[in-house]
Amino acid sequence: MSRPLSVQLYSVRAELAADRAGTLGRLAAMGYGAVEAFDVTDDAAGLRRVADDLGLAVSGAHVAQALTGAPGAVFDAVAELGTDLAIVPAGFPHEDFTAYEGLARVAERLNSLAERAAGHGLRLGYHNHWWEIEPRLGEHGARHALEVLAGLLEPAVFLEVDTYWAAVGGADVPALLGRLGERVQALHLKDGPGTKEDPNVAVGGGTMPVPEVLAAAPDAWRVVEFDACAGDLLGELEASRAYVSALEAG
Repeated sequence: MSRPLSVQLYSVRAELAADRAGTLGRLAAMGYGAVEAFDVTDDAAGLRRVADDLGLAVSGAHVAQALTGAPGAVFDAVAELGTDLAIVPAGFPHEDFTAYEGLARVAERLNSLAERAAGHGLRLGYHNHWWEIEPRLGEHGARHALEVLAGLLEPAVFLEVDTYWAAVGGADVPALLGRLGERVQALHLKDGPGTKEDPNVAVGGGTMPVPEVLAAAPDAWRVVEFDACAGDLLGELEASRAYVSALEAG
């Protein structure tokens, strides 16, 4: 894997609010080589300047605002960050993932947004949580809802698979990644006890089969994320970086 290890900035949202440059500097000092943005309309140019100064790439950007606001302005901000991956991090009713009709509505909206994104030089992706995994459709519940959705999306629309939420939703994550194949352009790496409520721990310190997950999607961006942290957040981020980097080097 030649791409640098990335970190989703939502993990350090409180720290960024207090000291953006200092927080990004600490991430760079830990050895992270990239960041994934989450609030792209809040001074994209400023974030890009700080990241560039620190030698941090921008691996992608979450674009929740594209579903509720003016997509053009959101996509302009993503382009200003210097990445071409714009990722929708949920935003649809959970019940849409329980039946084909709902999945068709989700796919129609994402396909439409993908056309808009392409006009800004971007690719659109979708990021899962547990509720796109837990429902199973087809004969004998053969496929997770996310897999059915993938079949309804235009080829240009990629997936960023949150591997921890996929496991919480009941997936055999390496097998799921294998079935989704090249559709998966990025992975969210996180770890913990495998429950919906409990906080995350450093990658490698919980229940996730991280080596098998990485092997199943060798060309995807690796993005470390904490939704919530059970310990010292910055220390756990550093431990995650060390663990994943050692696996990749091996």
